Amino acid sequence: MHVRRFWLAGVVLAAALALLPFSFHAERRLETATRVEASQAETVRQELADRFRSPFVDQVVLVVQGLPPVDSVEGGQALETIVSGLKDQPGVSGVVSYLDLRDSIFLGRGAGTFVLVGLASSDGPVESLVPKLHQLATSFENQLRSRYPAVKIELTGEIPLNFDIRKASADDVNRGESLVIPATLVLLLLAFGSFIAALIPLAVGQLAIATTLAITGFLAQRWHLSILVQNLATMLGLGLGIDYALLMVSRFREAISAGHEGPAASVIAARQAGRTLLISAATVAIGFLALLTVPISEIRSIGIAGCLVAGMSVLLANTLVPAVLALLGTRIDLGRLPFTPKMDEHRAARSGKRWRQWGRVIVAHPWLALFLAGTPLLLLAWQVRRMDTSLPRGDWLPKTAESVHALHVLEQMDRRGVVESLRIIVELPTDSIAQTDAGWNVLDRLSKRFASDPRCARVISITTIAESNRSSLSNLPRETRRSFLSSDGRAALIEVLPATSLSLRDQVYWVRELRKTGAPALTEVSGATLLVGGIPALNADYETIVREHFPSVMGLVVGGTLIALLCGFRSIFVAVKAIALNLLSVAASFGAMVLVFQNGYGSRFLGVPDGTGSVFPLVPIVAFAIVFGLSMDYEVFLVARVLEARRSGLSELDAIPEGMARTAGLITSAAAIMIVVFAAFTFGDFLVVKMIGFTLAVAVLIDATLVRIVVGPALLRIAGDWNWWPGGLTAAHKESVTPSG
Repeated sequence: MHVRRFWLAGVVLAAALALLPFSFHAERRLETATRVEASQAETVRQELADRFRSPFVDQVVLVVQGLPPVDSVEGGQALETIVSGLKDQPGVSGVVSYLDLRDSIFLGRGAGTFVLVGLASSDGPVESLVPKLHQLATSFENQLRSRYPAVKIELTGEIPLNFDIRKASADDVNRGESLVIPATLVLLLLAFGSFIAALIPLAVGQLAIATTLAITGFLAQRWHLSILVQNLATMLGLGLGIDYALLMVSRFREAISAGHEGPAASVIAARQAGRTLLISAATVAIGFLALLTVPISEIRSIGIAGCLVAGMSVLLANTLVPAVLALLGTRIDLGRLPFTPKMDEHRAARSGKRWRQWGRVIVAHPWLALFLAGTPLLLLAWQVRRMDTSLPRGDWLPKTAESVHALHVLEQMDRRGVVESLRIIVELPTDSIAQTDAGWNVLDRLSKRFASDPRCARVISITTIAESNRSSLSNLPRETRRSFLSSDGRAALIEVLPATSLSLRDQVYWVRELRKTGAPALTEVSGATLLVGGIPALNADYETIVREHFPSVMGLVVGGTLIALLCGFRSIFVAVKAIALNLLSVAASFGAMVLVFQNGYGSRFLGVPDGTGSVFPLVPIVAFAIVFGLSMDYEVFLVARVLEARRSGLSELDAIPEGMARTAGLITSAAAIMIVVFAAFTFGDFLVVKMIGFTLAVAVLIDATLVRIVVGPALLRIAGDWNWWPGGLTAAHKESVTPSG
């Protein structure tokens, strides 16, 4: 038996160590671009690539300052240096500047200009070209600085912005880990009072993170996985890995205190805590599996990372940790702090005395406890009805990033719309836009209609470039025709640049308005079709899909968790109560997020001075899946111990305080670590992660205090023996392998 356990632990350790080197390179394979499957924005992108064969499907904007006006001879010569160098750069599929189109769009306020650069990478994602373009921009600056000392050339656009978000994400991970690991070690030392015992959970957390990142790196070769994997794997790996190992080590130390030898104590710990961990990991994994049903690359990536983290954490805690504990035996207390009590058979009774007394207070006054703890939770949860999941207002991009600075420069030039354009593909049922006057005139009228809208700064289409003259179409560069006209001539692209003053939220409303109006009404041609793409359309599709899938994700998470709990405890009341309390924890944490981030109460302490007015659509659906699983951890720990006490012969009145005495300290320690882990990520620059970290930290705080230490035990007391109906206390389950926290 012991030999088999050691062999299994050895295999798991060998596999983890083999994966370890690959974890360092996983970041390179993760994407920053968001992909919304089967969305209209994605369809537009595919149409431009396949039907138009446009060289500008993926593009960056090179923002140029400090040169003479480009409509002057000297400025034109300086710009020619830049354009020529860009055209010779591998991976550049097209270049458009004032030199190609003598258009005022390239003449920004303050004598600045920009160059549109199309990208096409054959070696990996187009984001991999960004560092080379940065080097090229620096090279241009060095060439021109002797004549123009104030020259400044920077990259912006969707791809550079995503690249800089990747860097901000990596920086947040490094900053978070640097804050979390020392603080976690201190908390573990306080919980165990032993250096060796404290190191084991920390090591498991780090291994869980490394193996998860390594596996996602391999998966990213086949599927589109988001850079958010890195943040979530670190956040959850530290939280869950430490949580699960903490439970196993706690059980082992209890067995050692009772006089068992190391190998026997490890078997007892694995038997008593192992099934609890499996139930807990199953409930966590259910939440993440539900996220896989949402056809958005970011959300699916988080689902995959969460499942992997939960799986690796429970695997390491159930195999590697017991083997290490068996080898350590009583040496688990090596490096014991002088102020901590020595392990003996009375230690558990001493350490749980205060919690046992607290449990008796709750058992004696359950209704009062429910009222005092439940009222503030319900008031906080009530704020959820005001939650707005549209795009937040304000500038929430990383402030120090070059691409963000360049975007602000474009804004000062009144040309920000170049980055945030609506890419509208119009197709007529019969008339060719390129070959018939009827088709050409429809496109010309539609372009002028968009241009007359006060929300529009500029419209660029094949008719505006040709100045409404179809006969001059053949004189346009081939690159321009491919960009704005499909190969068959029946579909055309209209680039609508929104006014600089138009917020991202208003851009989304505009996209929805155009789609609702429809092509026949806009073109006055029956059977015409219109597709809206670009960043505003992607944002609109993202919000719509999240809103549509949130109810089904909730249903899957609640239903799956209910089944897992029914299988684990054979009790209807325990399962339903756990679901209800989890929903309360989730709602209260969402209420806190609304008050702090959306409404701005205290948000300045988190680096968000005036609040955001709304929360990212991603945050509620992801936070719900994570919080629901994490909250279940503490419910499983507590209820399993109460059930164990009942099966040992104690009455309900005595079993509840006993269960609390055995688990409340563990729950408090685990929750403190979780809160530190999640809170550390609220200090980063990535606002999405900041919101998720805050929501998770608040959820764990609420769940481990008011919900599990007050409301949960009070409900157990009120329900009495109905807690365990129909099969929780049957003889068939009075074995030593019952789930225990």
